[in-house]
Amino acid sequence: MTEKIAFRMFLNPGCADEYRRRHDAIWPELVALLHGAGIRDYSIFLHEEGESGGGVLFAVLRRPAEHTMDALPAHPVMQRWWQHMKDLMRTHPDGAPVAEPLPGLFHLD
Repeated sequence: MTEKIAFRMFLNPGCADEYRRRHDAIWPELVALLHGAGIRDYSIFLHEEGESGGGVLFAVLRRPAEHTMDALPAHPVMQRWWQHMKDLMRTHPDGAPVAEPLPGLFHLD
């Protein structure tokens, strides 16, 4: 059985093009790590806020009940990715992106 989760993150003004460029060149070792944790069908969308070019990133992914996503923050590849991305988005002191879970309210199959 899989579950779908959604969350939001926060992009700094003027960083949308660079954010897209870095994700277009996502590291193969990061892809392998995410897949190994059970993550599938992962998408990130941007809601731009006005002329500043900043905005809210809306992410949604699927994972099995037996996923290992909770172990990802301790992995060196994930920590390197966070450091690679932290100049583009709102982050915690350890470099992890500020991510707020979004509750599901409706689903249509």
